[in-house]
Amino acid sequence: MSAETAIYFVPTPIGNLGDMTYRAVDVLKAVDTILAEDTRNSGVLLKHYAISTPMQSFHSYNEHHRIEKVIEEAKEGKIFALISDAGSPGISDPGFLLARLAVQEGVLIESLPGATAFVPALVKSGFPTDRFVYEGFLPHKKGRKTRLEIIRDEKRTVVLYESPHRMIKLLEQIETIIGNDRLVSVSRELTKKFEQTVSGSVKEVRAHFEIHPPKGEFVVVIAGSQ
Repeated sequence: MSAETAIYFVPTPIGNLGDMTYRAVDVLKAVDTILAEDTRNSGVLLKHYAISTPMQSFHSYNEHHRIEKVIEEAKEGKIFALISDAGSPGISDPGFLLARLAVQEGVLIESLPGATAFVPALVKSGFPTDRFVYEGFLPHKKGRKTRLEIIRDEKRTVVLYESPHRMIKLLEQIETIIGNDRLVSVSRELTKKFEQTVSGSVKEVRAHFEIHPPKGEFVVVIAGSQ
């Protein structure tokens, strides 16, 4: 650990607990406090690695109210680690506001490399990976159609996250707005027991999930416009 770092952003496994890095475990054991998106979920991970560091709740609903206090304590010498339920903090998870304020206030942060869902999904898609666009979650309503229209003309590979109860709707929208022959690759439950990737035209992939109802966490990779 660095003697100057005040806040560590620590990735956690997206499914398989064996994907935790040695360094991540060492950092979580050494800091004063772990800021966790869900202390109950994170408690399972910490118990697995015999980490007894105290946790505090830090999620999207209280992040706005907590960041100033965290920065204040960091300036006083307290060392924090931020973890999300799964993956890298700040990537479609709480963390951006804390990172921004830390930079503004001159508080040194360090982001450890580690698990994130879109990388294995992107590689498994077989689509070009030299240049790609990460969109995260699309807006639920306002602006959703506009984002899909932009994606329609994007020549780079595009990566999205989606929840299971919106998957069919998303595939229908891609088919309608982008085209039913556009190639997509949908991965779910990455690193877990029932990991699965379904690839083909969006029409073919939608047909698959209409027969097999979507379950789990999804990453959708869309081939670029030709």
